[in-house]
Amino acid sequence: MPIYLPELLADELWFPPVQQALREPDGLLAMGGDLSVARLQLAYQSGIFPWFSEGDPLLWWSPATRAVFAPDTLSLNRTLRKQLRREQLTVTLNQAFAEVISKCAEPRPSQAQTWILPPMQQAYLALHQQGLAHSVEVWHDKQLVGGLYGVQLGQIFCGESMFNRIDNGAKFALIALQQHLQRYAPGWIDCQLPNSFLMRLGATVLPRHDYLPLLTSLSSQAAPPGHWRPQPLVLE
Repeated sequence: MPIYLPELLADELWFPPVQQALREPDGLLAMGGDLSVARLQLAYQSGIFPWFSEGDPLLWWSPATRAVFAPDTLSLNRTLRKQLRREQLTVTLNQAFAEVISKCAEPRPSQAQTWILPPMQQAYLALHQQGLAHSVEVWHDKQLVGGLYGVQLGQIFCGESMFNRIDNGAKFALIALQQHLQRYAPGWIDCQLPNSFLMRLGATVLPRHDYLPLLTSLSSQAAPPGHWRPQPLVLE
């Protein structure tokens, strides 16, 4: 049986077709290249994202299945509404991007290390400065207790990572994000890989051949300008 290796990228700005991604490990497509704004834009537009650990080369992935939240998937239930009022939580947009990505980079108790290494943090800060990456922040008593960040492509938000410092901190951020998106666009959120947390919240698993046409359609539709300005978000 032949052994297939991921493509080795050089300075040229390109990616191989995602159909060439390996089955094992699932979705590994290419290695090398850089984390420039232009390459990251091309990656997300192609259904590809970077993901690597300390000591690894720069690895690019397009897994066989994706977790997405369809429009009107996320909402506040009675328990979350009570917590929101009781703890007097507030939610903002793009007011602490660097702090959010820093907290997302902190290893979880179940992790030995983080994959959001300093080069990744700098790359997404550059995307944020170009108006392409955004954050949602959850606050309690002026302390950041939850949040997420990701990349907006037209009318789809490609989530990268989230964090909790209180129960449901990331849930509040996701709900606020979809409610905000749905004021300007349908409200699709791509969460990359399925996991138990996302599935409990109502995420849908799409095979790559269904995800890519959705990505192409939504990313080609421009969202109204200006709605990513730093601002408070009101959960409904």
